[in-house]
Amino acid sequence: MTLRKFRDALIVMAAFLAVLWVLQIANWAAGYRLDTEFGILPEHVSRLPEIFTAPLLHFSWQHIEGNSVPLFVLGVLAAYRSVPRFLLASLIIAVTSGLAVWLFQSGNELTVGASGLIFGYFGYVLMRGFFDRNLVDIGVGLLAGALYWTILAVALPGTPGVSWIGHLGGLVGGILAAWLLRTQAAAAPTAPRRRPASAPAAPRRRPASSAPPGGKSVDDLLRELKEQGL
Repeated sequence: MTLRKFRDALIVMAAFLAVLWVLQIANWAAGYRLDTEFGILPEHVSRLPEIFTAPLLHFSWQHIEGNSVPLFVLGVLAAYRSVPRFLLASLIIAVTSGLAVWLFQSGNELTVGASGLIFGYFGYVLMRGFFDRNLVDIGVGLLAGALYWTILAVALPGTPGVSWIGHLGGLVGGILAAWLLRTQAAAAPTAPRRRPASAPAAPRRRPASSAPPGGKSVDDLLRELKEQGL
């Protein structure tokens, strides 16, 4: 990890949070009408595209406040290795979390919030190091697990007013993204080719001699001519 990549991750997540808070202000000013218009309604075909807009909206100030810190921390941990991979992971998580709500949420319950992304980033950070076989990322994943393992309780049925299906779908999406976007291991360097022991060695040739056919070298001839006074 380089400081530049970590800085880029911080900038991306700070910008994303800024967008969420600006939308929250607009949503609050409009009487939370944006939730009604752009939230997920299960099994409504016309509302299927809302799986991409619902994570950007929240029901209240308490809702967005509760999501902001874990979203920022886990988002930075998910993005510091590669922002392009992080963006692809976010797309996968949004799809799996949103589809889980759209397909399996009961009734006409409206669902919005970045919780699905939070659970997705948690799963992504937790498993990325194991799929990439990267000790640094494994350590980062274990740290994230130690900090946020308690959020897994919200991914189980029984929590009133919480879309545990969306949380579970996001968690599955994060693990899926970590596997799909894993770094392929570099090919091992090939060993130098060696001649089989049974193969006969190629005959070695002596360097060509500068001696003329008579057996004397050019230097010998020059020396003899000099001795004869020529």
